[in-house]
Amino acid sequence: MKKQWFVLSLISVLMISLIGCSSGKESKETITIGSKNFTENILLAHMMADLIEKNTDLAVERKVNLGGSDIAWKALKSNDIQLYPDYTGTIVANYYQQETGTAEETLNMTLELVKKDKLSFPANFGFNNTYTLAVSKETAAKYNLKTFSDLAKVANELVLGCEFEFKDRPDGYPGLEKTYGMSFKKVSAMDRGIMYRSLTDGQVDVINAFATEGQIKVHDLVILEDDRGFFPPYHAGTIIREDVLVKYPELESTLKKLEGVLDEQIMQDLNAKVDSEGLKAESVARDFLKEKGLM
Repeated sequence: MKKQWFVLSLISVLMISLIGCSSGKESKETITIGSKNFTENILLAHMMADLIEKNTDLAVERKVNLGGSDIAWKALKSNDIQLYPDYTGTIVANYYQQETGTAEETLNMTLELVKKDKLSFPANFGFNNTYTLAVSKETAAKYNLKTFSDLAKVANELVLGCEFEFKDRPDGYPGLEKTYGMSFKKVSAMDRGIMYRSLTDGQVDVINAFATEGQIKVHDLVILEDDRGFFPPYHAGTIIREDVLVKYPELESTLKKLEGVLDEQIMQDLNAKVDSEGLKAESVARDFLKEKGLM
């Protein structure tokens, strides 16, 4: 009987210890990072997640590749995610329907506007991923295209391929029509994943692109000059719920570690590693942080 009692006591102690360990793991608080559905935004989300996991006691759930801007924005406001990478021009022009200005003016507007929804933009990474229009070298040579104004003169002969949201956003095609009188023969809205293939296959003649996209380098495309300065600045940074930042103030200094280590050329190279070389976004993000001494 004594032996049985001893064994039962030992089992009880072990079970209590295991429960204690389990409870410790479960009690680790978690925040959720989201991203939009393109390579750069996914890369930035993984960088943010890695830095948070390294520099804080928080666990991070990653919900990358959610969809377009409006989907990520709604997920943030409904608290399905607590933060994600976004861009000043998108926030000001798309979410709040306000006129943008210079880079500094647009950043200041961003900081003020997001307060209305109890959000914050605590980290400005320092690179501008503005919209642009891209064509093949053959199309540029055929029509002598160097600027958006050049394109406007022959747009009625060409097909534009663009993201679904670009077709309707005020800082997208509707604004281009108004500013440049740019009216294409046809506008084909499509998923971002097939835009470049559609251009190289000749199904479309022009696409909307981001200045830092790796695919520009991969396909050796010509970027046209926005000679009337239509597209606003799109400086990348973190948008986060204010209540989360108040609860975990250490997040601000952690996210600011990405400030000053990224620029347009670096982002284009990182994007190309995923889009051209087929490397995983999370691996490219982590290797970059290690290279910069941040991991």
